[in-house]
Amino acid sequence: MSPEPTPLPPPPDLYGRGRDDRFMRFLDRATRLYLPVSTRRNRYGRRGPLPLTPALLQVVVAARTVEAEGVVSLELRPAAPGGGPLPGWQPGAHLDVDLPSGLRRQYSLNGDPADRGSYRIAVRRIDGGAGGSLEVHQDLAVGSGLTVSHPRNAFPFAADPAVLLIAGGIGITPLLPMAREAARRGLDWRLVHTGRSRASMPFAAELAALDPDGSRVVFRSDDEHGGPADAAELLGHAPAPGAAVYVCGPAPMLDAVRAAFDDSPARALHFERFSAAPVKDGRPFTLRLRRSGVTLAVPADRSALDVLRDHDPATPYSCRQGFCGVCRRSVTAGTVEHRDRRLSDQERAEGQMLVCVSRAPEGECLELDG
Repeated sequence: MSPEPTPLPPPPDLYGRGRDDRFMRFLDRATRLYLPVSTRRNRYGRRGPLPLTPALLQVVVAARTVEAEGVVSLELRPAAPGGGPLPGWQPGAHLDVDLPSGLRRQYSLNGDPADRGSYRIAVRRIDGGAGGSLEVHQDLAVGSGLTVSHPRNAFPFAADPAVLLIAGGIGITPLLPMAREAARRGLDWRLVHTGRSRASMPFAAELAALDPDGSRVVFRSDDEHGGPADAAELLGHAPAPGAAVYVCGPAPMLDAVRAAFDDSPARALHFERFSAAPVKDGRPFTLRLRRSGVTLAVPADRSALDVLRDHDPATPYSCRQGFCGVCRRSVTAGTVEHRDRRLSDQERAEGQMLVCVSRAPEGECLELDG
């Protein structure tokens, strides 16, 4: 941990006189009083954490709609009557949603950014998942209260002149607002929505309304075409050479599009994953839980979060991509290979780590304060 800042001696007079400048003496005294207060440690010997996110929002489920087989959308409005407009957002943004059970999950906003009175999210039911989608489908009725974060955007839409949007199933949620924005701006855009069947693909009517002549939106179901589309077929829908591609869907789709992208005429690739990316250049290391003394081996092809969840299924997590910060842990010993996109240099220096993506050198042991 870094030492307490020490004020420097007062500088010499600004005009070269043989005594200290009065104004600079005043600033020096003020600094000496302010620094110990602003950087003092708490009774545990640590500085208080910096604020990580804006204040949370209290909302209520105002409407609930079945959008497709296994997909329900929730309209969220401020819980307090007359609570004022909700924070604004842009296409690609998501919310962290704290469910009544204590689980935290991320869901893309798929409504209209111009509507400051409500948010809309959509959730596909996953029977074999970790429980978040089942709770939404089974327990969240109209009138249920929720706590959500301010919108955050790790998948921003740059409004390129030519755009191809590729959605796999529920991956349509961040891309639907992008399609609306592309239509509003008069961009040259195309959207391909894939899924197991037409009945499983949400928001078909809203997409069709954006494409009255049927020239921009392609609905591509596996059952009508004998199986999933390959990446060359998907990329072939680009409206023009040099188009930017935005993809959201299951990992096999993303991996296939990324592998085929260099051979396509597209110019830029933007994507958002449903699940954690595979570990790259990983090496085995160990975790030691300081309070319990338990030691856990982390293989080269698994994340520290995976191993921690095997040990304790209640281990908190959300994005599994290193940007939301939910899985943050304090490291009391060992060297961290930081791979996240969230922590500041100061937070890293203070021993913070996002265990979903960050690792340690081969053979290193990281001691976690927990």
